[in-house]
Amino acid sequence: MKPAYWPPERRAPLPPVQPWTGPSEALIRQPSDPWVTPAEIDDLQTTPTYEETRAFLVRLAEASPLIRLYEYGTSAEGRPLTLVIASTDLDRAAAAPDGEGPVRVFTECGIHPGEIDGKDAGLMLLRDIAVGGKADLLDGCDWYFVPVLNPDGHERRSVYARPNQRGPEEQGWRASAQGLNLNRDFVKAHSPEIRAIIKLLGCIDPDLFIDLHVTDGLDYQYDITYGFQEARYSASPELSAWLEDSYRPLVDAHMRALGHLPGPLILAADDRRPELGLMLPAFPPRFSHGYGDIRHIATVLVENHSLKPVRQRVLGTYALLEASLGAARCRSVPLRAASRADRERRVAEPVLTWNMAPEPVRTTMFHPIASEFYDSPASGAREVRWLGTPLPALETPVLGSIPGQTIARPRGYWVPASEFDVLDRLRAHGIAMEIAEAWTEAEVDMLRLADLEMAGGVSERRIVLKASVAGVERRVEKFAPGSAFVTTDQRLGDLAIHMLEPVCADSLFAQGYVAGMLDPVEYLEAYVIAPMADEMLATDPDLSAEFHAKLASDNAFAADPMARLKWFYLRSPYRDERHMLYPVARCPA
Repeated sequence: MKPAYWPPERRAPLPPVQPWTGPSEALIRQPSDPWVTPAEIDDLQTTPTYEETRAFLVRLAEASPLIRLYEYGTSAEGRPLTLVIASTDLDRAAAAPDGEGPVRVFTECGIHPGEIDGKDAGLMLLRDIAVGGKADLLDGCDWYFVPVLNPDGHERRSVYARPNQRGPEEQGWRASAQGLNLNRDFVKAHSPEIRAIIKLLGCIDPDLFIDLHVTDGLDYQYDITYGFQEARYSASPELSAWLEDSYRPLVDAHMRALGHLPGPLILAADDRRPELGLMLPAFPPRFSHGYGDIRHIATVLVENHSLKPVRQRVLGTYALLEASLGAARCRSVPLRAASRADRERRVAEPVLTWNMAPEPVRTTMFHPIASEFYDSPASGAREVRWLGTPLPALETPVLGSIPGQTIARPRGYWVPASEFDVLDRLRAHGIAMEIAEAWTEAEVDMLRLADLEMAGGVSERRIVLKASVAGVERRVEKFAPGSAFVTTDQRLGDLAIHMLEPVCADSLFAQGYVAGMLDPVEYLEAYVIAPMADEMLATDPDLSAEFHAKLASDNAFAADPMARLKWFYLRSPYRDERHMLYPVARCPA
């Protein structure tokens, strides 16, 4: 490794920041307080290790009948995965939910462990519920809290983890021990951490799911931003409407009352020039909030602003969590009504792919920070410099998505017993399946794929694939014992469609888990295929015309004898008939 030329005593230069003060500062306990959290000891400038975090929670659970700890899994490096339950009836809260009773709020922190504000805010709020006079937040609400989803990354601590983030002093690493970005793993479920979270979501079946992050990118005035799948893209439009119309007003009002400026989820089309437009497209289910949406759970993605001081961010997160528990409690009846409506919804023509809309889908008021451009000798380009000065709000276009490919909703899918990875992941998500006990014959639609593309490199330990559907073939297929019929008439039917339709962004095909049909497995020797190809050319005028057109349009093909012979082989009766035939079959309605 080359030596580091940046002086180790210096931090990466960050833009200036406006001074801040607010009523939420009164939440911080003094270092002498017996229930001060580890982060409060240093005025929220540091964050505790995983063991220090667990030790504080153990002490809290021993002191309070409202708090209990569980281990719900193990990380890749063998660390216990910790769940905290806060409830007035811990035995009931730990049991399987029945759809009644108190509203259930699930919060996860540290999926990206450098972005750890939620953990420290959550410890403060749990403390205040247990021993600080805020137990009434649990009247009609059970809170499930994961302080660190990715403890292996959390313990890879460094002062150099996130150069664009203003504290804490040491931060964890973004990826897991397997090198995975766990907020891209919700569909492929490759990691033990996400496998455990998926199982936990199935057991808890929360009414509200909150995933806490710290963002990067451009500068702006908001300290806490958050969002969710917009109703126009959502698999759960009633829940999206509840989040926008019921949840957001209550949360925003509480945060403002405590001195914070909440904002919508901010993703810019150009981080240098936010006036060109913000981006809120349709999010695929690889992300937590896309996954929660397709599971029909009201799901909120929180992105604190990395350029704001960590003290301000943690206190803003406390305000958001406190308001979220309150919003879920006081608006639980419409929340559960929306959930029931979305879970019973069966879209006749589900959208498989989304494209960027050619025009903005709406506008929003945006609170910017002043900037200027300068010539950078290092980049050789005009770079942005944020000045830390608030500018007046401006109406800004929001870029979004439009539907791409759709299909008529299939009755279900047949997954062959030979597709072990597919069956394993369907089970991991809790998708209902009927397993064939004997050979089963079914009339199905099989997809013939074409235009195969492979990503140029590895992403999330996978080679990403892409293909188009060249045709749909109605066939009678036999499925071996152990094959699975997956109905789409179930709560997770939309998730099953997204996992099994090959053109979907996060399908198991796209992630490289269904690839056995991509290589032909039988070939002919040149001394056999060449004379056969010559005869095919001489006797079939249409084939001859197609071949000569290919020669004229593709110089590489024309210069490659084996490619030319393979072209004829694929048009002969000796070809591998199942080459590029996607093995998961649709069952037409």
